Amino acid sequence: MNNINTGDYKFSMPLSIRWNDLDPLAHVNNVYYFEYFQIGRGHYMHAVSQQWDWQKYMFVIAHIECDYLKELSLSATNPTIKMRTSSLGNKSFEIEYLITSTAKDGSEILHAKGKSVQVMIDIAVKKPIELPEWLRKDINAYEPALD
Repeated sequence: MNNINTGDYKFSMPLSIRWNDLDPLAHVNNVYYFEYFQIGRGHYMHAVSQQWDWQKYMFVIAHIECDYLKELSLSATNPTIKMRTSSLGNKSFEIEYLITSTAKDGSEILHAKGKSVQVMIDIAVKKPIELPEWLRKDINAYEPALD
């Protein structure tokens, strides 16, 4: 799997591939990978920090990328998104994503990998702010490899 240890990704959730996600070649269209990242990111952030106040604290996506490695189809077995925070900055943090499924022999198939950079903002003035200390602590508690 491209020398990626999927065990390093604590957060994992099943993906629901919809007929609408497919392109004329019958595999998931490239734009939907970013939608899968977005769906996973919301669930991941809730898992990382249950104290998040979305009305007060928000981030924007400063950068996002995806490497497509193997087509993903509607018939994929156990399609899954795996995520982790890979770095913390002063005002931003980076999340890495894997999209996998299960092969007939039980091994994992890596379909795509990606990353995004989230920048914390003050919602009122729409300017970057420092990562709140509670968020930094929650991420480090959830992702001990960051320490």
